[in-house]
Amino acid sequence: MNIELKRDGNGRIFSHVRQIWLHETPEERVRQEYLRTLVNEYGYSLGQIAEEMAVVERGSSKARADFLIWRTPEDKASGLKPLIVVECKADNVTIDQSTYTQGSNYAQYTGARFFVTHNHRETKYFKVDHARMAPNFDEIEDIPHADATSKEIDALIARLKTFKEDEFADLLGRCHDIIRNREHLDPAAAFDEIAKILFVKTGLERRLRQGHTRRNLFSTEFVEEQRKIYGDPVDTLFRETKAEYRADFIFQNDEKINLKYATVIAIVKELERYNLSDTSEDIKGIAFERFLGRTFRGEIGQFFTPRPIVEFMVRMLNPREGDIVCDPASGSGGFLIRFFEMVRQQIMADADREYQTYREATEADISLTEADRAHLLSERYSEIQQSLDPSIEGSRMWKLSNRCIYGTDANDRMARTSKMNMIMHGDGHGGVHHHNGFLNVNGIFEERFDIILTNPPFGASVEPTDVVLDGDIHISPDVERLYEERYGEPYKLARRKVNAVKGQPIATLFQLPKKNSGKVSKVKTEILFIERCLDLLKPGGRLGIVLPEGIFNNPSLAYVREFVEDRAKILAVVSLPQETFMSSGASVKASLLFLRKFDEQERADFNAKKVAVQIETESKYADEITAACVRLEAAISAAKKSRDAVARKTAQKNLTTYQKTMNERIRLEARTLLKERFDYPVFMYEAEHVGITATAEADDNELYPNPRVPTNVDKTALELFREFEKDPTPFFV
Repeated sequence: MNIELKRDGNGRIFSHVRQIWLHETPEERVRQEYLRTLVNEYGYSLGQIAEEMAVVERGSSKARADFLIWRTPEDKASGLKPLIVVECKADNVTIDQSTYTQGSNYAQYTGARFFVTHNHRETKYFKVDHARMAPNFDEIEDIPHADATSKEIDALIARLKTFKEDEFADLLGRCHDIIRNREHLDPAAAFDEIAKILFVKTGLERRLRQGHTRRNLFSTEFVEEQRKIYGDPVDTLFRETKAEYRADFIFQNDEKINLKYATVIAIVKELERYNLSDTSEDIKGIAFERFLGRTFRGEIGQFFTPRPIVEFMVRMLNPREGDIVCDPASGSGGFLIRFFEMVRQQIMADADREYQTYREATEADISLTEADRAHLLSERYSEIQQSLDPSIEGSRMWKLSNRCIYGTDANDRMARTSKMNMIMHGDGHGGVHHHNGFLNVNGIFEERFDIILTNPPFGASVEPTDVVLDGDIHISPDVERLYEERYGEPYKLARRKVNAVKGQPIATLFQLPKKNSGKVSKVKTEILFIERCLDLLKPGGRLGIVLPEGIFNNPSLAYVREFVEDRAKILAVVSLPQETFMSSGASVKASLLFLRKFDEQERADFNAKKVAVQIETESKYADEITAACVRLEAAISAAKKSRDAVARKTAQKNLTTYQKTMNERIRLEARTLLKERFDYPVFMYEAEHVGITATAEADDNELYPNPRVPTNVDKTALELFREFEKDPTPFFV
């Protein structure tokens, strides 16, 4: 038996369970649409379902479950315990822990073994263990279908949906070892094959979730069956999944899964019982990067920013809807993913508030009939839903996914990994490219970004022989036109800039590399990234960057610090423990630098003061310098007249040395005076515990509020920084 949604054209929707017409509020629409899923896709009959049924007395009011479902109509008629409780929410209501607790309570009251929380944003399934104290529920991958046997129900209960990051990291490690041992591939090539299979699995899981199909296509049983039709069913699935993302160039058109069938089956067997698409982003992200760190430590030189550091840095810069972010050394995409999640949560919460405010206003309007109220709520609901629909160009979520997130990585494996990682987290992958982070590409060019978050590679250098090649900057004419239309004149200017230096050293694009006789010298990669990030920021844009501590305290790098101070206000410097990056294979002690690029007014103020102190300091020494130069030049003239070459050379050297010494004295005194005239407070913090040990184990974390704040820490670094922003005075008392 199948049922269809029935509407009468007057703003009412039909309840098949209760056999009555109801005003179609957004809440009622979600409920009746999910009833259709329960009947048409799970196979339950209307005789097995009760709707809006009281589950417990609460004083003068009653708690009502959206649906109760029994194993059979006879069980329902006999008053036996139901099997499943369903709690529905309107799409403009965020399902959170309170919803899960409500569903659990209803299951507890009724004795149900399962409960479901549902709206179109999220559907989750839980098992309830009535022998346990509360909280006594665990998330699972699905609820039973109507014809499920007791054995199938027990098997479903045994399959927990989520798993811990250690388990996931170990799982990926086992898959990696299977490929290396059976196929004798190097670690990087083995990872590429795992990436393809994970890509297939997540694609199939999306289809499974959207269609509520009972058949798990990513299983050894299904693959063995399909082998009778296709010679290589997993590679066939890979081609189909790859086609969905053809425009994103995640994989080459001719790329295929290069594994023996027996190896593929072994990998599928390891992965088939886990649902990766619905596993917590935190668990998946931490585990994935932990696996990458274990696999590639010291082999391809890729270091990954620990999640607690990512979380802290993103929170410090406090992203908001409309901010455009870039990571020019994006690695596995950790910063971009967290930015996306944080802004998405803000958008959803704002939509929730907007709808609830409107709902309260309509409920308070006593002049409205129930039909009018339902009609108004449905209209407002539809408007808000459209603003959240990522498939509608121009919607809030579409803008976030397609116009606000950009990244690039010079390593093609990392660029691909970050794209896949973002797809699994909800999207934003379209702005991520395999490209040299120092060069303008597509939407990544100067003065474009509100926020830069990055952990650039340390220790390497950009050599004078690293030149801008045609392949680095060439794009097809149609793509060029697309970006010219999208970004206008600033993009054209950015393209002209890189085209002008084709064939020349990359460092010629920057000011920081020292130049000898007009030629650029070798420069540390992290130093060049500092300038690149400042260039990419809009006036007033914010930067969070991981840097080796030598940048902050090495006397020979004072010119780098002055370069930064001339262009931005330093907001905070947070020193990290030595072991922070050891689990990723890096032993360097690092700090986090947060700054805000000068806006137009600050830049004008700074430049004016810089000129003023320079003139003031030069004036202070003008008479002294004039007198000394007259004396020294006289000595040169005297030596020339006496034809004493040695004396002349000595006198000339004395003049040059004096001028150089006085220029440096004036520069340093002017710099000191400038700091006095352009003075502002900087937040400084030295952290001892940042959430990760040298062996990648979870540790106490004093950076931001979390369950593992050390007992001796009253306020975390983030909380102190927020207080400092409001009023730094108490910090200097």
